[in-house]
Amino acid sequence: MTISKKEELPFEKSVVIIPTYNEAENIEKMLSELFENYPAIHILIIDDGSPDKTAELVKKFQQNSEKGKTNLHLIERSGKQGLGTAYLTGFRWAFKHNFDYLFEMDCDFSHDPKDLKGLLNHCLRYNCDLVIGSRYYKGIRVINWPLKRLLLSSFASIYARFVTGIPLKDTTGGFKCFKVASLKELNLNKIRSNGYSFQLELNYKFWAKGLKIEEFPIIFYERRDGQSKMGLKIVLEAIYMVFVLRLKKVFGTLL
Repeated sequence: MTISKKEELPFEKSVVIIPTYNEAENIEKMLSELFENYPAIHILIIDDGSPDKTAELVKKFQQNSEKGKTNLHLIERSGKQGLGTAYLTGFRWAFKHNFDYLFEMDCDFSHDPKDLKGLLNHCLRYNCDLVIGSRYYKGIRVINWPLKRLLLSSFASIYARFVTGIPLKDTTGGFKCFKVASLKELNLNKIRSNGYSFQLELNYKFWAKGLKIEEFPIIFYERRDGQSKMGLKIVLEAIYMVFVLRLKKVFGTLL
């Protein structure tokens, strides 16, 4: 049976992890929207020493909001250490604090906060271990991206499917809902990716372990404010890592 009312979904046992670097233009708006839609949810911000003082704005939000004092958490790291290590830090924090469900999402509103309930509802309804908010499931669902970037992203997913055999339309998307008990089955110490290929590595390891992954269609929007973190180094890492993951699976060293 579908769970439709947000009050019936276990957001009080859920945490959304948001890595940040120079998101001062978005962070307060994102926190406000998340708490407005999901008052019981926990939010963990992992900030990599943002020069624009993103972390200071999170602390200000905590001070000015009763809900933020108990549901909003902040980990500050020195310097830009990468997306993958930020999420791994968040995963271990979530394990320690006994959450049942965990979300990954970006701070720039490319992921619509209102879709969290759809991801969690799908996870519960179909007993999934991982639900991916998919940009390419049931058609292309990307708004305001330059054609060059859309083609690059689409090609990356096709390339990853071809090399690894993973049956996903969106292999690198970063909007996800995990069952924490299933995430604990991975050896986090063996995860090597740190850029956007981190998402592919997680997906591939879930699939290789026989865990249940499903895609949930979302609309992906170009960021509202601030600058994209995508760079050539990240693209090259993703191309290289696809082959590394496939070889590790062939030689039995993936998991």
